[in-house]
Amino acid sequence: MAPTTVVRLQTVTEALRGLTAPTEVTVVSQASRENVLLQTLSCNLSAFRQKLLQDPDILTLRQLRENVMTQFTLPLNSDDIVWNFVAEALVLLLCLKQAMIDVLAQFTPPKRNPKSPECAPPLSPDTLSISQQKTVQSALQFVVTLGICPYLLPGVGVPLRCRSEFAVTVEKMVGHFMPADGTWRLHTVTQVLLTIAGHPSLESLVFSGHLGDLIASLCQLGYLPIKGQQDSVLGKGLPGYRASQKGLTEDERHGCKEALRKTLDQVYQPNVIKELLILQGGTKQVARARSGPTQTIRQAPAWLRRLCGQFLSQALMKPHGVQAVVRGILEGAGAGLAGGRSAEAAASDWRKCDAVARILASCPQQCLSVADYYQQVCPQVIELFHMMDTLTARQFQRVATTTLLSMVKEQPNLADRHLLRPLLAPLVTCLRTEGMAEESGQEEVVIVGELELTRSVEDVYKVCVVGNDPLPRLMESLEGVIRAIFNLYCFTKQGVSHLRTPCQEILLWFFQKSETKVALQMLKQLAGLLPLIPSLQPLNQFTAGSEGGVKLISKRTVSDDDEVLYGKVYWDQWRAECLADLLSSLKESNIAGDFFIECLKGLACLAGGANCTSAPNCTGDLPDLQQQQLITVQLVAVMCEKIGHSVFSNTVQVIEFIVATLERSCMSMVHRTEEMVEAQTLSMGMGLIAAMLGGAVQLTSKDFVAMKSMLSLLTQLSATHPDPVIQELASDLRITIATHGAFSTQVVSEAAHCTMGNKTEGANRCIDPGRAAKASAVIEDREVSTSDMAVQPEARSSSSSQFHHIFEAAFDPEVSTRAAAIRTLTQLIQQHNPDALRNQEKILTVFLENLNHEDSFVYLSAIQGVSVLSDMYPARILPELLNKYQISPEETEKKQSVEARMKIGEVLMRSTRALGDCMPFCHGKD
Repeated sequence: MAPTTVVRLQTVTEALRGLTAPTEVTVVSQASRENVLLQTLSCNLSAFRQKLLQDPDILTLRQLRENVMTQFTLPLNSDDIVWNFVAEALVLLLCLKQAMIDVLAQFTPPKRNPKSPECAPPLSPDTLSISQQKTVQSALQFVVTLGICPYLLPGVGVPLRCRSEFAVTVEKMVGHFMPADGTWRLHTVTQVLLTIAGHPSLESLVFSGHLGDLIASLCQLGYLPIKGQQDSVLGKGLPGYRASQKGLTEDERHGCKEALRKTLDQVYQPNVIKELLILQGGTKQVARARSGPTQTIRQAPAWLRRLCGQFLSQALMKPHGVQAVVRGILEGAGAGLAGGRSAEAAASDWRKCDAVARILASCPQQCLSVADYYQQVCPQVIELFHMMDTLTARQFQRVATTTLLSMVKEQPNLADRHLLRPLLAPLVTCLRTEGMAEESGQEEVVIVGELELTRSVEDVYKVCVVGNDPLPRLMESLEGVIRAIFNLYCFTKQGVSHLRTPCQEILLWFFQKSETKVALQMLKQLAGLLPLIPSLQPLNQFTAGSEGGVKLISKRTVSDDDEVLYGKVYWDQWRAECLADLLSSLKESNIAGDFFIECLKGLACLAGGANCTSAPNCTGDLPDLQQQQLITVQLVAVMCEKIGHSVFSNTVQVIEFIVATLERSCMSMVHRTEEMVEAQTLSMGMGLIAAMLGGAVQLTSKDFVAMKSMLSLLTQLSATHPDPVIQELASDLRITIATHGAFSTQVVSEAAHCTMGNKTEGANRCIDPGRAAKASAVIEDREVSTSDMAVQPEARSSSSSQFHHIFEAAFDPEVSTRAAAIRTLTQLIQQHNPDALRNQEKILTVFLENLNHEDSFVYLSAIQGVSVLSDMYPARILPELLNKYQISPEETEKKQSVEARMKIGEVLMRSTRALGDCMPFCHGKD
């Protein structure tokens, strides 16, 4: 930079410093602050002009000043000292701008030294130093405070008394000397400031601190309504007001409108939004000056409020306008670039976020149609979910969630089209896309990327779980993608992924907030109990992403059919376990118990055989029926294992469970498929009924209404069941339920006491001991009933023919008959039956032979029998077991040997556990 250039820039800034710097003046002791300020301005102005005429070092500035004054009409010698000061400051600022232009025009950047490429390039010659910037800011502050604020109408902008102590002094000083040409002065100062802001180096200095005042001035100059006497409005209500003022021409007003439009488009939009909101004001604003009492700001005039509303609507409709509006409102609360503690404090102030959301959800009056507004704004609302900065993301996501829910509530159809569908599109793609790898010829094609799928799941989580407002249209849209979310949840449980928790929370929220009918229907679909479109296309599958997420890919057809079948079976089993895990988290609600009962009703197909099509989950087609039966049994087993008895949350569910048990028993009798398990389940169910009627729980009228469905089933059992004890108990239970417990027979009472564990007390109350024994046998699981034989408790006493019949049944090829016979033999040994004691060697042989049976029901029954014999005769039974199952090393790799070792291990564990302290005396034969 040439020396002369430095002098020219430095000369202008030093002249501005001399004009605006405070100086010592002679002050009378009783002088007010405004008089002191007026004397200071007058002294500084006189000193500057004197120096301008006498100092030869600023000759270049004097020449530049004369050139600038020929371009702008700025009277510098009026009777108003304040205006003369403002005009002189404006002239110097214009000189500074022109000097910066000339300097830049003469500047030739030096060639870059290739030996030091890391060196930074030289600064532009029009760059101001920090001290020079402070000087310019001080001059601008004087110009705006003395040349714009005094001429704004009441209600337009923030009054001087609410700004600072210096501004209060300025208001008192200029209020007594309000000129007649106030409109012209306001127009002149505004235009000069906009001219100065035209230079890039000065633009930020002008707009960063004085944007609101410039917008207020342009609004008043360009849009103040003309009612014949425009000038009579300016200064109304202010001290020293004079009505004869000069107004603006139509061209000048149009120029102000264009300048305002350009300014609103040019400046950083969040700042524009913030200033427009301040300018628009409310019904009443309250502000506190730096010192002094709280001040009440006058309400903005109606024309200004309408104008600011129009500008805000236009800003909202621009690209990224939604984000600009949100930033403009929230940045003042600490959500801006500064962040820090103020941002953390503002993150908890959700009321401001909700207010912004209400603004965004309401279509402005200036918009042509609601549909156009939603089409332009909704994509920007979705973008708010994806803010990267953690401090701003919390507020922006709160605004986005509340806005989306408000839009769904006010305009369901438009919100579904422009908000919910784009939000759920990646999840919908997971269900509808066909195999793309076959079409493209590639081995693997990515259908839904990791980032896309992650954003979709996280956005749904924010809207549903965090927003927590189950609107009908939201629930309907979410229902369409629940299967995809469940598949994603099942996949994430196989490994580590940050999507597992949001998927689980979404599923739990959906089932908790949905109606029971909808939730049960969806659970059946997820379990595969209803015919539907496959949850995933056969050639599509999830795979882990590189950032801990998941992506959906499409592969070519797998040629190995066994691998496909194994994968399908494994996936179905895994889905059942994942579904049970979800239901275990819903134990406190009724949905888990209701779904368990629905699965039990589906077991009616098993009881009725392949021709059963009346059950809720049966379709009638044999392959589908078998598949659904398999899934139902698997679900019941997994739920029993993972949830257990806590699946039922109320008495009505227990009653429905008993009804399902009775229905299955009746179906078994109709189709003659009754087995021992069915008989034991029926005994358990009827025992539960008796216990409930006997006082185990406090029954209400609602419970008795639910029990009415049992009446027809109990009638059928009392008429068709082969066991007379079951017939009698069913008949008595039907009478007790029909009378709401007013009449209860002795059989029901004894069954209730036996079920609740009060057998002794119940027996003492019996009128007929034989009848009580019958009822007790019905409730206990010792009662055995099969389709081929029925062993009654009365026949277990001493009949040799009955014993031999049971002994022969232990070799029956039918699994249920053999298992029932083995369990009956075990019970006879426990009861010290004479026939059983005489034939205990044969019975031990039967037990040992059945340990090798492939069916778990048979060999577990045999294990139980061996453990009973071991308990009674430990010294003789245990050594025989050890000798029988000694396996040579050559046979250790055989499957049969491994299974035999597992079974004998379980026998030995149960036997040694039963021996207790007798165990040390059983090692005679090692």
